[in-house]
Amino acid sequence: MASKLLIKNAKAIVTCDENDHVYKETDILIEGPKVTAIGPGIVSEGAQVIDGTGKFVYPGLINTHHHFFQTFVRNLITIDYPNLTVMDWIDKIYRIFQIIDNDVIYYSTLTAFADLIKHGCTCAFDHQYCYTNKTGKDPVDRQMEAADLMGIRYHAGRGSNTLPRSEGSSIPDLMLETTGEFLKDCERLIRSYHDPKPYSMRQIVMAPCQPINCRPETFIETVAAARSMGVRMHTHLGEGETEGIRSRYGKRTLEWCRDIGFIGEDVWYAHNWEVLPEEYRLLAETKTGVSHCPTPAVLGGFPILDIKAMQEAGVLISLGCDGSATNDSSNLLDALRVSYMMQAYHTKERGGCVSAYDMLKIATVNGAKTLGRQDLGSLEPEKAADLFMIDGEALELAGAVHDPKNLLARVGLTGNVWLTMINGKVVYQDGVITGVDEKRLASEGEAVCTRVIRKPSEAFRRFL
Repeated sequence: MASKLLIKNAKAIVTCDENDHVYKETDILIEGPKVTAIGPGIVSEGAQVIDGTGKFVYPGLINTHHHFFQTFVRNLITIDYPNLTVMDWIDKIYRIFQIIDNDVIYYSTLTAFADLIKHGCTCAFDHQYCYTNKTGKDPVDRQMEAADLMGIRYHAGRGSNTLPRSEGSSIPDLMLETTGEFLKDCERLIRSYHDPKPYSMRQIVMAPCQPINCRPETFIETVAAARSMGVRMHTHLGEGETEGIRSRYGKRTLEWCRDIGFIGEDVWYAHNWEVLPEEYRLLAETKTGVSHCPTPAVLGGFPILDIKAMQEAGVLISLGCDGSATNDSSNLLDALRVSYMMQAYHTKERGGCVSAYDMLKIATVNGAKTLGRQDLGSLEPEKAADLFMIDGEALELAGAVHDPKNLLARVGLTGNVWLTMINGKVVYQDGVITGVDEKRLASEGEAVCTRVIRKPSEAFRRFL
């Protein structure tokens, strides 16, 4: 018999469903992994009760682009991302990435998961392209261990870099793979972890890192393999590489992806701030998604996506943190706030910007669509019980609680939430991650970071 949880008397439930329902003074019944009822006065014998008095409830945020391993390369002014082009930054930072081992992968992933969970994220995609001589083929396996420990819903993007520096990439030899190695390991991971069923906690995405740093056959063969095995595809696109791709292939990156078939409803791209208005139609017609990562765009001084125009054209936009080496945070609530502010600045002059609530739906409903998850993204019966709660009675929110739909991004609620639930299980509440000794893990992680990265790396030596 499925375990039951009953959230009683929530001050407001923002569902993000098709009708944008907001329920007041209402209950939610959860049985096993899913929501089974929403309404006042629900009675369920034997259910564990969570007192929702004064609390606002939201669907869990869904992160569609990240690089967890970079949480151990944060706060590093010796490689100052805001003062570099993306391609120059990649050239410098990969010299640190090449010394990463599987202990770094494991503890940096735990660090990212903790940050995500404490800020309301319940489903996270990570683009794991850091395969070094030290890691071998184990990084995604170590990430799955971390996901199991933290109880988060995890989609792993198996990335790769296959073009050597001698042929025009930025990739050190210690981080290179062949296309064959990449495809073989993707097949192994899909067999081992990919679960396409409703309420799945683990899925695999085939995600070669970026066209500029891969051989063309890596992408071409990914298309065939991914579609034969029924998994989605992802890559970086339109973040500074377009001129390099034009020089190499005589066409823009999006056009190149279209021509080889790396486009469609089962594909989404990260960033895309180089996309042109005339390319919106191609993205919309092919139902290709875009993960908007606002924080690195601001830090890097890059063009702001015109989300309103893209949505009006029919482009699917979701929200991502991006790697901590270009963000320094895994806080998706903060990304929600930054993205809203960016849109307000960018589009107000031409008549109306994306609302704070629109941005919330981008971070929930659209994230679920991007990952191909019909069971996630909103709070309604038969959807997964992925949610977070905030304390609507906190003094700092007085005067703002009349509109819970717009509250998060507009008021700038970016701190820790009160509770996070994933697949019907409370994984975080009142400042505590369930079943995890955070201090011990943080101490172990710091020791790993110092041993593997800080001491051997020139970029860290001035601080030691």
